[in-house]
Amino acid sequence: MKGFLEDANYSIGLLDEGATLADVIDNCIYEHTHTGKRAFYVGDLGKLVKKNIQWQNVMAPIKPFYPVRCNSTPGVLEILGTLGIGFACSSKSEMALVQGLGISPENIIYTNPCKQASQIKYAAKAGINIMTCDSDIELKKIARNHPNAKLLLHIATEDITADEEMNMKFGTTLKNCRHLMECAKELGVQIVGVKFHVSGSCKELQTYIHAISDARCVFDMAEEFGFKMNMLDIGGGFTGSELQLEEVNHVIRPLLDAYFPKESGVDVIAEPGCYYVSSAFTLAVNIIAKKTVEYDKLLPSGMEQARNDDEPVFTYYINDGVYGSFASKLSEKLNTNPGVHKKYKEDEPLFASSLWGPSCDELDQIVENCLLPELSVGDWLIFDNMGSGTLGEQSTFNDYQRPLIYYMMSFSDWDEMQDAGITSDTLMKNFFFVPSCIQLSPEDRFSTAA
Repeated sequence: MKGFLEDANYSIGLLDEGATLADVIDNCIYEHTHTGKRAFYVGDLGKLVKKNIQWQNVMAPIKPFYPVRCNSTPGVLEILGTLGIGFACSSKSEMALVQGLGISPENIIYTNPCKQASQIKYAAKAGINIMTCDSDIELKKIARNHPNAKLLLHIATEDITADEEMNMKFGTTLKNCRHLMECAKELGVQIVGVKFHVSGSCKELQTYIHAISDARCVFDMAEEFGFKMNMLDIGGGFTGSELQLEEVNHVIRPLLDAYFPKESGVDVIAEPGCYYVSSAFTLAVNIIAKKTVEYDKLLPSGMEQARNDDEPVFTYYINDGVYGSFASKLSEKLNTNPGVHKKYKEDEPLFASSLWGPSCDELDQIVENCLLPELSVGDWLIFDNMGSGTLGEQSTFNDYQRPLIYYMMSFSDWDEMQDAGITSDTLMKNFFFVPSCIQLSPEDRFSTAA
């Protein structure tokens, strides 16, 4: 079951009822402690199945198109493809990766707002016709390189509550949509729908109301130009919380029923990425160096009073960082806290600590401040909710060893897939049985698939 993230020859361990993911992590740490302390992921692919069931229960008939950039590891893509989910691709490599799984072009959309001409040509050759567009420059580029393209006009949303730094927007205005339609008519390019995106950081659900209303206006405008509109893409921004999913559905359902009823023939799709994969992956990292300082100017408010003057502050360096699995930390806050793998007493003192990656770069700070028991070089830290962001991507940091990945699924989740008739021969060959007894050697537990 060993292999780099991009290695398609992967295995999925089937856990019986007596085994847990915690057992898997324990056994992997045991193995890595003896063979080389390398960071690794454990991916519970059963959670993807559960998330899809949840989506169907709450959001159906809205069809999900998974953004490949969120997590492009083969196990994730094969499971989602087997579940009948579509894919939103932002590059030639992603389109090729998905097509390599046998996904039909009709279930792929090309969503990059700034497309390279060569990649538009690739999409045309591959028969991938649906793509997004938000400017006349992109429209002309598409017309030259993919005359059979079917465009979704990407309209901007008004999210006044999101952090300004994180509010880098794409999308055109309603006023400019008319201009784009005029250009499309002149160029002979088809416009078939509308896309918008509401950020996951947006707390104001009224944004969806404005966006769907704007989309209806664009559909009405398109009728004037003779375009046959049949698709609405409500984008991503789904965090993975069932409560958030239900809240969004409660807001959008009445509008979709009113503006885009079933008899209108408009297919409504969405792009849930983090929703599917974030909670499915756990990252284990090893402490490779440690420093003790007598003071820390960056202690959070209130921690100075809780700390005695003679208490040390610890800085730990781990074998993964922002040039690897924590790349998203460069642009957004980390949404998970480190857990300590080794057991420690409940009354053991906690110390102000910071976590850094292995590059010794001043940007490679993973956690600025946290409270941890005193740890040693060689100890392990566990990060939950690490399934979205950089899995499958290549780091540019010299000598960076990408974490290994171990896929798992419980028998109950596998049975659920079987009962629903969701299987494939390609997927079946990757499974092996993991017994409940955890006394087996790592070689027995995690043998490479034949």
